[in-house]
This record gives sequence, structure tokens and C-alpha cells, in this order.
Amino acid sequence: MIRDTLIQAAQQMRLEIPEEQIRAFELFAMELKKWNRKINLTSIITDQEIAVKHIIDSLCLTRLISSRHSVLDVGSGAGIPAIPLKIARPDVTVVSVDAVGKKIHFQRHIARLLRLQNFEALHSRIESLCTTHAQRFDVITSRAFSDLEQFVRLTGALLADGGVLIAMKGPAASTELESARTVLRSLQFELGSIDHYTLPFENGERCLITIKRSQNNNPTAHF
Repeated sequence: MIRDTLIQAAQQMRLEIPEEQIRAFELFAMELKKWNRKINLTSIITDQEIAVKHIIDSLCLTRLISSRHSVLDVGSGAGIPAIPLKIARPDVTVVSVDAVGKKIHFQRHIARLLRLQNFEALHSRIESLCTTHAQRFDVITSRAFSDLEQFVRLTGALLADGGVLIAMKGPAASTELESARTVLRSLQFELGSIDHYTLPFENGERCLITIKRSQNNNPTAHF
């Protein structure tokens, strides 16, 4: 059961999930499985995987999000982490973008079903947002969207002054980060922090890599 797994996993990760949010996550999981039988939204399809790899993993991100932040989720697919983040943090404005129309249709369906406010799902390539959403977001995140270099190149112009990029990565992140350090410096970005954690029930090692602009950098100079 999604409910039992969520409660147990949240306890292990020291996360609090109110009853209202648990019901929302149950509905999200049910709809995800239903839609996934007709169209390919995700390869993560068991109750435990959805609860831990989609929902709990997304909720770990909430620790780095402040009240009233504006968040962009890039390449969000079935709405991960955008939708769990929005359910858990209704005070945050969330925009998700994906180039695959059927995945955005699913996100919009969930947003209507759960009556999510200040949530927008955009069917677009991230490059197209640079003219319409420049310097608009306090936090830009992605999970399995691209390597760090590409992530910074594609999203840097969308980041507000003082904002951060947060890449959700797996166990190979340390190797990727070492190879990206020089490129980050050339783009006038720098590493902020690396937060490691282990998902419950032996679902793997994860980390959140925070990247910020170097001080005295012109936000639009390199994009």
C-alpha cells in the first residue's frame, strides 16, 4: 500500500506528511499507474517505488525550499519533483516544463484533480523559456534531465538574482561534479553544497547538488 510505505519511509527520513497530503499522494499514485497503462509516463510503477523513488525523493527537496519561493522543474516528466513538491509546499509557486506533450497533459490533469494553486505545467523546450521567463525563478531543479554542465547552460538565464540551481542526482554524482567544476567556473557559477542521503528500503543513494552564481556575476552575461 502506498499509504503504509509513505508513512514508514517518511519516518525513516524524518519527514512529516499530514493526512491531507497523504491522501493527495495516494490519488497521484493511483492516477499515475492508471495513465501509465495507456501511455509511457514512467518506468517506476510499483507502489513502493512510486512512494519512495518519486514521492519521498521529491520531498527531500523541500528542506532546501523557502516559503514563497518560485520554483522551476526542468524536464519534469510525470511531474517529478514538481507535483509532490507542490502538494507538500502549497506556499511555493511551481512551474514545470517538459517537451513531451502527453506528460504535460498528465500533470495538468493532476493539477485539476487536486486543485493545485500557483502550479503551471508548460509544454515547451527549456530553451524557449529564456525569452519569456528570464531571471524569474528563485530555485531551478531537475532530476535525471542532463549533466551538470548542460543544466547550467540551459537554465542559468532563468535564475533570479540570488537564486540557486538544485540538481537531483544518484550515486555517480561525485564523478560528474569533479568533471564539471572547471566548466562551472567558466560559466561563473560555483558549487553551493552537496547533500547526500539514502532512500528507505534499499532504494539507493541520492544527493542534492546546489549550484549558485559566483559573486559579482552579471546574470545574463554568459547565456
